[in-house]
Amino acid sequence: MHELVRRIEAATPPNRDRAVDALRALAILGVVLGHWLVTALVADSGTVRATSPLSYMPELTPVSWLFQTLAVFFLVGGKVGASGHASARARGESYRRWLAARMVRLFRPVAAVLVVWAVVAGALLVSGAGVETVRTLLKLVLSPLWFLLVFAALTAATPLLARLNPLWPIAVVLHVDLLRFGPLSADERTGWINVAAGWAVPYCLGALWARDGLPRPATRWTLLFGGAATTALLIVVAGYPASMVGVPGAEVSNLNPPTLAAVSFGLAQCGAALLLLDPLRRLLRRPAAWAVVALVNLSAMTVFLWHQTAMMAVTATGLLGGDPLPGLHTVPDGAGWAFARLAWLPVFASALAACWAAFRSYEQGQGKRRNRPRTGREGSRVVREQRTARGVVRGRP
Repeated sequence: MHELVRRIEAATPPNRDRAVDALRALAILGVVLGHWLVTALVADSGTVRATSPLSYMPELTPVSWLFQTLAVFFLVGGKVGASGHASARARGESYRRWLAARMVRLFRPVAAVLVVWAVVAGALLVSGAGVETVRTLLKLVLSPLWFLLVFAALTAATPLLARLNPLWPIAVVLHVDLLRFGPLSADERTGWINVAAGWAVPYCLGALWARDGLPRPATRWTLLFGGAATTALLIVVAGYPASMVGVPGAEVSNLNPPTLAAVSFGLAQCGAALLLLDPLRRLLRRPAAWAVVALVNLSAMTVFLWHQTAMMAVTATGLLGGDPLPGLHTVPDGAGWAFARLAWLPVFASALAACWAAFRSYEQGQGKRRNRPRTGREGSRVVREQRTARGVVRGRP
């Protein structure tokens, strides 16, 4: 491990902003923990259905404030996308080639998830599992993929969004919400305009950051407090939901599609993330801390794509015992469930580690195997460390 830390530290360019990678890692891990905490699979009369503790315990709503971190991911994506496109242009690289490289890196690990779950779904149906159970499981696996499609679309639009003031997509979200919730009561499908406009706000903010358009601490504090105050007003005065994730049975979701409250909350998160940059940079001067962040970033999509599968694998394994286990198969209607679910988190993490070991190569790629020892455990270890170091050099975290 010490040797791996040393290799990663030596391979990292001196001008790399490690705090940007840390924000991306925190955003992904926030989403993973959020899903594990607010998603419950209940086994009832041979059928597995999904529900949420937020439906039974609204007092847990602040959990959604902590772990709905997608705005930070789009902020970092806008920053990295704008910087990467500018660098590609400076090298004379075409837009098509730059975009193709980004899309391959983004969607290559998705193919593995789709193939595995096509096989799993078929096997479940053949073995006699109910259609509703299979539909529930597939929805949990596939529903997070919407965010990748939106991110891919925004990435493709980087040359345009890099020059767009974030106020423009905010204005679109505002007008769409006025149409949806105002006197006109527009068709609900109107809200889907906000899927692109809502997430374009932090993406454009990231592009502005790439142009050094957010240098002053006062701007970052304004984003934090202005976004938080606006969100509070929208919840208290305008009646927007307090939860920043969807709650089964709720009339309105802040996330599906994004509302003005979700966008203002995202601005507050972006302000907090930008204020954390300097403390993170100081922390990540330590090689061990940076190695952890680099490794998470190398497999960020693998972690995101397989975290729901890890939770479902643990849930299915627990059913083999016959009796429903608290926090795993029971209705999330009390504090007992919440404490039991916290105890299951390390088990979910272990299952995710197994998924990571099996599927991370689809994200990281095999790379060129130079100077590879022919046999032996030590040779395999050296090859793995060299791949990791090369990934850091290429900026893949």
